[in-house]
Amino acid sequence: QVQLAESGGGSVQAGGALRLSCAGSGYVHRWYCMAWFRQFSGGEHEGLAYIGSDGTTTYADSVKGRFTISKDNAKNILFLQMNNLKAEDTAMYYCAADPSPERPCSSPSTRTYNYRGQGTQVTVSS
Repeated sequence: QVQLAESGGGSVQAGGALRLSCAGSGYVHRWYCMAWFRQFSGGEHEGLAYIGSDGTTTYADSVKGRFTISKDNAKNILFLQMNNLKAEDTAMYYCAADPSPERPCSSPSTRTYNYRGQGTQVTVSS
């Protein structure tokens, strides 16, 4: 059973930065497609950034140029560096893993991902 646990959320002023981490069990970060999502208070989910087993990255337009996804395979940790944060970035952020090698690693659908963490709250004040 894959387990994912996020950390690094908090409260920050607009224009500030945060770095989120997602620790995983086993070798999930090495072999799986890993993604960062966020869930807004109204319930909507948004896919933000994706990184494949080969390190290829993809970003949603809403965060491109501000957020960077990366991973440390040796430590089984996924990161999301978030810069120039805006009030509209306020949400619960969580990581997710897709074990299927057949699909492109860029699906914004939460149903693609078999595993997800509990999330970490990010609050940006203007």
